This record gives sequence, structure tokens and C-alpha cells, in this order.
Amino acid sequence: MLKQLQPSVIELLTQNDQTVEERLQQLCEFLKARVPYYNWVGFYFRNGEREELKLGPYAGAPTEHDIIPFGKGICGQVAVSNENFVVPDVSAQDNYIACSINVRSEIVVPLFVDGKNIGQIDIDSETPDPFSAEDERFLEFVNREVAKIL
Repeated sequence: MLKQLQPSVIELLTQNDQTVEERLQQLCEFLKARVPYYNWVGFYFRNGEREELKLGPYAGAPTEHDIIPFGKGICGQVAVSNENFVVPDVSAQDNYIACSINVRSEIVVPLFVDGKNIGQIDIDSETPDPFSAEDERFLEFVNREVAKIL
């Protein structure tokens, strides 16, 4: 199912008449609308040279977590580890920052440009344990495509 979305992802990201920010916003909205268990989709980017992430474009409920220190929460841990992090049950995580009481699971995949971790895509789901290896591969694909426009 996710593989079928790849051409649309490429099409959204290559609309050169729009800013990068606009294309990322549309991508977040597209993924949230097309994948039933993607309830919140957003990007976090390294905040300059600071050891923190800053919220970028997203689709879903507003969040107060617009700055996340490296090492804090799932996103902050991915900023340090440079590895995907799949959380089947957020209530079982000690170092979890709750964005909504409805969130049951989360997946975060780092975004690399020229081999450097510059941010990540973060997906929250209200469904327990919905993320599979297919989601990881798909979101890695999404991030490779996003890297081309940054």
C-alpha cells in the first residue's frame, strides 16, 4: 500500500513553483490523509548549531513541543542515534514526550543530507503498534526524496 504512494510523494516534492516549506507542508497533509494510522505527521530540523530540534511543517493537532533538546523524547534520541526508532506502545517508554493523550505509538526516521543528520520525520498514531518494516522503508524513501530539495 505505501509503495503505491511513492509517485505522489515525488510529484509533491518536485513542484518547483512552491517553496520547500510549502512542499513539505503538502507532503505532511498528504501522508496524514492517505495513511489511516498516520494521525500526526511532521518534520523536526536541527536548530542551527544548537543541540536541539525545531518543529517544521506538520499536519495534525497543534503541539507545544516546537523545540526538543537532543536526547529528550523519541525525536531527541533519534537526533543522537541517527537510527530509526519505532515505538509500538508509547506508554512503555521512559523517555517519551507526550504530544496528545490519544497517541499510542510513534515512528521517527532520521533525515540525512550529505551523510549528516539534519532532522527527521515524526509520525504519531492513535493505533497501538501499527508500524512495520514497510513503514520504515517508505519513510526512508520519503526522507531521501526530501533531502533532494533541501
